[in-house]
Amino acid sequence: MQKHHAIGPRRAGREEKEDQEKPHHRAKIGHGDALREGLQRAGRSATLRAMTSPRLAVRAVIVHLGRLLVVNAYPDGQSDLWCVPGGGAERHASLPDNLRREIFEETGLEIEVGAPVMINEFHAPDTGFHQVDVYFRCTVADGTLPESWQDPEGIVAHRRWASEDELTRLRYKPDSLPRLAWGAPGEILYDPLELLVR
Repeated sequence: MQKHHAIGPRRAGREEKEDQEKPHHRAKIGHGDALREGLQRAGRSATLRAMTSPRLAVRAVIVHLGRLLVVNAYPDGQSDLWCVPGGGAERHASLPDNLRREIFEETGLEIEVGAPVMINEFHAPDTGFHQVDVYFRCTVADGTLPESWQDPEGIVAHRRWASEDELTRLRYKPDSLPRLAWGAPGEILYDPLELLVR
């Protein structure tokens, strides 16, 4: 894996030899220029890593009066798949703050974010997409879904409360959702990497 490092032993030796042959090289660049050049290289590396890193998302497990809040994020009936609400985490905001924002956008509800309860991964190898979801146990003071609500991004088409029995009649992901919602309190789950399903 040495070829991926910015300076491996062979390259470092070659640069030392070049520097000996050109003693004016360091003086010509100057410390400020060398630092700036190094930061630019690091920035390019960070950008490349960010483009190839898995997408991080947050999701809320909200059970209110024995029913789980689920959403369908496929407008115009594109899919009948249901999941718990949430979405992509934005940089420079905590995971709980990201989750509060997402839940309000997708459902119109204000939540209290509790402890993490599951990590779930899914991917589409043909496109390079890979997402890691962090699920949090959350609560709502009032489970009334506002009638006039609309997802400002137009992603969530439907939202509803589902009992454990009702959930069995829906197509949902991840497969561990019933256990997550109604399983043993305090249990923390990991759902292994699976293929993206629509």
